[in-house]
Amino acid sequence: MQNQIDTLLITRKFLLKITENLTIEQLNKIPEGFKNNIAWNLTHLLVTQQLLCYKLSGLKCLVSNEMIENFQKGSAPNYMISEAEFATIKKQFLELPLLLKEDYAKGVFKQYNQYTTSINVTLNSVEDAISFNLYHEGIHLGIILQLMKFI
Repeated sequence: MQNQIDTLLITRKFLLKITENLTIEQLNKIPEGFKNNIAWNLTHLLVTQQLLCYKLSGLKCLVSNEMIENFQKGSAPNYMISEAEFATIKKQFLELPLLLKEDYAKGVFKQYNQYTTSINVTLNSVEDAISFNLYHEGIHLGIILQLMKFI
């Protein structure tokens, strides 16, 4: 499982690298034919990992309830993310996988509330959640790469 969390961190570093030279306007731009933007996608990844791993394990999420509300599955961009907010998002983007790794090693994930995803994959454990989250991050990496072509 530690290797999968390392892969998560590597993927997130890659996402930040490919988006590092974009302006806040570009990060917030919703190109024609799309329903979200790069900033939303990156923040959605933070929220989803927290919900899949922490909330479904009966633990407190490490992101705000407001962030969860604005970026969970089924949401869409409803405001422009500021540079200051995006700086915080980028920091959390790299910190939260490290905290997940630490928490997993400490054994804090003692229970899990079974959850069936929108693609009909049933998660029965935090290990399932960590694995599925990598798949989810890959989908959004592809979406971000597409968005970058149109901004």
